[in-house]
Amino acid sequence: MSISNRLIIFDTTLRDGEQSPGASMTKEEKLRIARQLERMRVDVIEAGFAAASPGDFEAIRSIASVVRESTVCSLSRANDKDIARAAEALAPAPRKRIHTFIATSPLHMKMKLRMEPEQVLEQARLAIKFARQFTDDIEFSPEDGSRSEEDFLCRVLETVIAEGATTINFPDTVGYAMPEQFGATIRRLRERVPNSDKAIWSVHCHNDLGLAVANSLAGVTIGGARQIECTINGLGERAGNTALEEVVMAVKTRSDFFKLDLGIDTTQIVAASKMVSQITGFPVQPNKAVVGANAFAHASGIHQDGILKARETYEIMRAEDVGWTANKIVLGKLSGRNAFKQRLQELGIELESESEVNAAFARFKELADRKAEIFDEDIMALMSDEEHAAEGETYRLVSLSQRSETGELPLAKVVFSIDGKEFSCEGTGDGPVDAMVNAIEKEAKSGAELLLFSINAISNGTQSQGEVSMRLSKNGRIVNAVGADPDIIVASAKAYLSGLNKLDSKVERIAAQG
Repeated sequence: MSISNRLIIFDTTLRDGEQSPGASMTKEEKLRIARQLERMRVDVIEAGFAAASPGDFEAIRSIASVVRESTVCSLSRANDKDIARAAEALAPAPRKRIHTFIATSPLHMKMKLRMEPEQVLEQARLAIKFARQFTDDIEFSPEDGSRSEEDFLCRVLETVIAEGATTINFPDTVGYAMPEQFGATIRRLRERVPNSDKAIWSVHCHNDLGLAVANSLAGVTIGGARQIECTINGLGERAGNTALEEVVMAVKTRSDFFKLDLGIDTTQIVAASKMVSQITGFPVQPNKAVVGANAFAHASGIHQDGILKARETYEIMRAEDVGWTANKIVLGKLSGRNAFKQRLQELGIELESESEVNAAFARFKELADRKAEIFDEDIMALMSDEEHAAEGETYRLVSLSQRSETGELPLAKVVFSIDGKEFSCEGTGDGPVDAMVNAIEKEAKSGAELLLFSINAISNGTQSQGEVSMRLSKNGRIVNAVGADPDIIVASAKAYLSGLNKLDSKVERIAAQG
């Protein structure tokens, strides 16, 4: 397969996606997503920003140790310290890439870097030269490229390609570009840079104006780019990034137009979407393209009639091609431990010891007593609870009871622990969730502000577990938290206490650029 007709999919869910307010993930959660991305046959996985924090470094190194097929990448600023840190984290990976960047727009150079253009040019050159010591796979991004002066941009890109950069990524950092303009800019750059044919050209678009997918595809069709940087569910800071599922299915569904080959196993898309949503606490809107719950639903009588007569009348994709299958595991009281363990492996969840498997299986049996059918999403939610417990929580729910009656003020009684010491408290409120939060705050006194609260059904039917997402803020720090339980008030309490644990965490992250 020649590179001229091969489209490389570069996933940055674990790096740029994690920059969404409150979307930071644990190392174990990142590993689960990385395994799913590899299962989906993503070409490049940007695992993080190694120099940002010790946590990011360890997560990248862990991913580099287990991912064998996909290329593992770390972002770095254009300086020796960042690049060396990235190389150290990536050392175990069979396929590794260093992705380095520096801002090239007049605004960023003057206001942020406080550097002259010639200094930026030289620093970019030296960064590529230094990175070549560690790998031959080097990507360079001129940050805020779409607002950079084209003559200067051409000089920078020619220089870094000559120094050994193998991928040139053109970012629309603030989602400012228009599709035709964006594609034409990349085409002009490729025409003007003398050695442009020595590198693969890439696009990285943000969705501030809702044009990330359109800009990315224009970069491919008009500009000749052959790599798209994207995230699962379009996750990312501000309005998000280019959605992987949308660009992949656009190229696959309209192969007559794009005439490009992809290595992606599209049947893994929905599983990846659900995993990222569950881990980050960012629900997928029902009418989201490809992965939304209504993406293949037909309510109109005319549409339903057409679908019954010939599916292709109103469906341009098959639901099963992106992983919308009734993939459920029906286990109950009589089900075996081995079947449960096998399903964990299929979901990309690996437990280190038999004691962990036994504890998870006991939780599974407890859930099976309350719920007739256990779906993959139930297992993922259950394992998320297990992982958070294993990390050592400050706050943990022990028990909850609540009373709601028409015309009466709701009352909640909550027993929870703080560093192992149990507290029992009561609270009233406008509704049962408000009463529960008020009860917890009588003892926790966290000072947290609840910014967002939403409930989603994990699976179908009235037996479904409720999945509650909460966004909490305190002293400028924002976290997302998720709780799941057949009782939505219990799920809400789990989510709230999980949010307090995240706010209490001493782990600090430095937001990456790009």
